[in-house]
Amino acid sequence: MFVRATGIGCSALCIAVGIALAGPVHADTQSAPEVTSAAQHDTLHSLRGTMPRPDDFSKSGQNHKARPLPWLDGPGNPTDAAVQGSATGSFAPTLGSGVDGVGNGFSGPQGTFTVNSAPPDTNGAVGATQYVQIVNSGFAVFDKATKAVTYGPVSTNTLWSGFGGPCETDNDGDATVVYDKAAGRWVISQFAVTASPYFECVAVSATSDATGAYYRYAFPYGTTFPDYPKMGVWPDAYYETFNMFNGNTFAGAKLCAYDRNAMLSGAAATQQCFQLSTSYGGVLPADLDGSTAPPAGSPNYLMNFGTSKLNLWKFHVDWTNTANTTLTGPTAIPVASFASACGGGTCVPQTGTSQKLDSLADRLMFRLAYRNFGDHESLVVSHSVKVGTTKQNPYTGVRWYEVRSPSATPVVYQQSTFSPDTTYRWLSSVAMDKQGNMALGYSASSSAIHPAIRYTGRLATDTLSTMQAEASIVEGTGSQSGSNLSRWGDYSAMTVDPTDDCTFWYTNEYLKTTGAFNWSTRLASFKFATCQ
Repeated sequence: MFVRATGIGCSALCIAVGIALAGPVHADTQSAPEVTSAAQHDTLHSLRGTMPRPDDFSKSGQNHKARPLPWLDGPGNPTDAAVQGSATGSFAPTLGSGVDGVGNGFSGPQGTFTVNSAPPDTNGAVGATQYVQIVNSGFAVFDKATKAVTYGPVSTNTLWSGFGGPCETDNDGDATVVYDKAAGRWVISQFAVTASPYFECVAVSATSDATGAYYRYAFPYGTTFPDYPKMGVWPDAYYETFNMFNGNTFAGAKLCAYDRNAMLSGAAATQQCFQLSTSYGGVLPADLDGSTAPPAGSPNYLMNFGTSKLNLWKFHVDWTNTANTTLTGPTAIPVASFASACGGGTCVPQTGTSQKLDSLADRLMFRLAYRNFGDHESLVVSHSVKVGTTKQNPYTGVRWYEVRSPSATPVVYQQSTFSPDTTYRWLSSVAMDKQGNMALGYSASSSAIHPAIRYTGRLATDTLSTMQAEASIVEGTGSQSGSNLSRWGDYSAMTVDPTDDCTFWYTNEYLKTTGAFNWSTRLASFKFATCQ
């Protein structure tokens, strides 16, 4: 992502405005959504046949200014009430083969990638036969069976070649990819924000082949900056959330629905949006996992956190009569007490350098994964919290939740903060397989180690609110240095293979050598032996 909260800037602003922006949560129903048509749409007949843009990887490194969120978890410094201070049970699922993804020096059929921005915003998704990984300025397609790169790396705006306008000319990042499992389609999006009016550029594949044809759209947002877009797939829409800014002034979260049915056929599409107040930011939409759809007519669930609580909204969209579209909430769901890691800012140490890294603890981490098990519905999500109780070592852990019954009375079925030792853990992503087993991936670092990519997991039969032993995907051999280069993340992605609904795929960043603008990424897969 290109513009985000850094530690010093966020701490100063959040302390100053936190009390003013934080308000009581009152459940209500909003009607009359903002309805706008895509400013433009067309069809790209073949990504394989599109020449990559030659110049987008040659720009000098950019460490972009921050756009902080308000202080969402309230004043004070409460002790974490859900720490799992040691690993339990057997080892986490055995790691399969892993490969480097898009990063410094990464090469594929379309050339070699050069890092030109930080952080990478690493994310990816797994489909029927392919894995698509995307970073701020580029993406690549991998064969799922061999993990060999088959297309890329190319700049993300290659997807909008010939489209015209900012979607084609800008390559501004904040890109995400999700896989629509019900339709067998890829949905790739990034914003175009070099100058206003601003757009979210969305491309929906015409088939399950990520290198084939795409239906392309540009959704407008005027002069209000649509920061940190996050997407979730739902039967009635593709849901997208933003943190909106007027200049550097936070304007509240914006929750939008794109007309999925129209976009699956390349037809003209509209969006319906609700603008929240400045009391709410960092909202994530639910993203559907598994082959069982939500109950008929189910709204999409959206979530953020507040002071020792999660806030849940229900977004019901009606494409025939927009007057019937509603946003209900938020409903406050009490959780165990916590304080944001690093106060929401920068404190994560690395060996070999005094440069510390951002926690990005002012928001929930991508994704908010939804699954319908038939007898119950579950949402799982995570974020970074403070565990250490001393100024000398305020180490951080990963708080995760399973929320059940979102359609009725949502409750936290289980929760804990994974922190088996004093290593800093943050930048997490969590998902569940078809049996209810869970996998949690994250970054790990300390003054004694370089940033690493690690993971843990739990079987559905394990003791509630516990994770198994930690395992490593890759241990970094370098730390991020440079002139105040604290940008790290800003997200990672744990997804589940739609073919067997058992295999987890995780991607995150690390460094091979100490330096600036030289990050690498890794993607790996694993599953529990009991899931067949």
